[in-house]
Amino acid sequence: MTHRRAGGTSDRGRTAAAEERAWAELVTTARRTVADGLVVGTSGNVSVRVGDTVLVTPSGVPYDRLTPDDATGVDLAGRQVLGTLVPTSELPMHLAVYDADPAARAVVHTHAVHATAVSLLVPELPPVHYMTAALGGPVRVAPYAAYGTGELARGMLDALAGRTGCLLRNHGTITYGTSLDQAYDRTAQLEWMCRLWLTAASVPGRTPSLLTDAQLAEASERLRGYGQSG
Repeated sequence: MTHRRAGGTSDRGRTAAAEERAWAELVTTARRTVADGLVVGTSGNVSVRVGDTVLVTPSGVPYDRLTPDDATGVDLAGRQVLGTLVPTSELPMHLAVYDADPAARAVVHTHAVHATAVSLLVPELPPVHYMTAALGGPVRVAPYAAYGTGELARGMLDALAGRTGCLLRNHGTITYGTSLDQAYDRTAQLEWMCRLWLTAASVPGRTPSLLTDAQLAEASERLRGYGQSG
């Protein structure tokens, strides 16, 4: 793992250790997207922020081949500060998320089949399940734009307003969170909800029941206290 840092030896050591742990978690998450069928080959990408450095999957490298020596990182302006592999072409989307929300610490982008299918059909995923509230409300679809472009990043930010995930038309999904686990869980939940809606909407002569704004607000409040304290 190549570091280009200034500062005291102890500071550099702590930074290096934190980046090594984060890189290992990033690689595990990236491999999980493949194992769970959310991406094919080297499609999709994952990033995690450590201080002012964004560790990100490199472009075109199969996730099962990534090693600790392949750690790839950029600063918040996109300048490479770690490693020699070229960062993912979708770096503008990742950096846009970190710039827009200082609380963001991880971003997951996939080409999940059901979510991508929904992006072809509607301007937003209808609220078919209370976990819609976990993403901030009905999930919007960002307009199509070529991958890796500033136009795509800008459209994504508009779709993410008040949300922690969105669909990218004819492309896939992007979610973020305060940890890699949270960002990944939101991706998996979004794909599941898309599959649910497609399944229900495919029944001839029937229209899926949708949740109201009041029901989503109640779910959002209840989710605040969900899980284990501490």
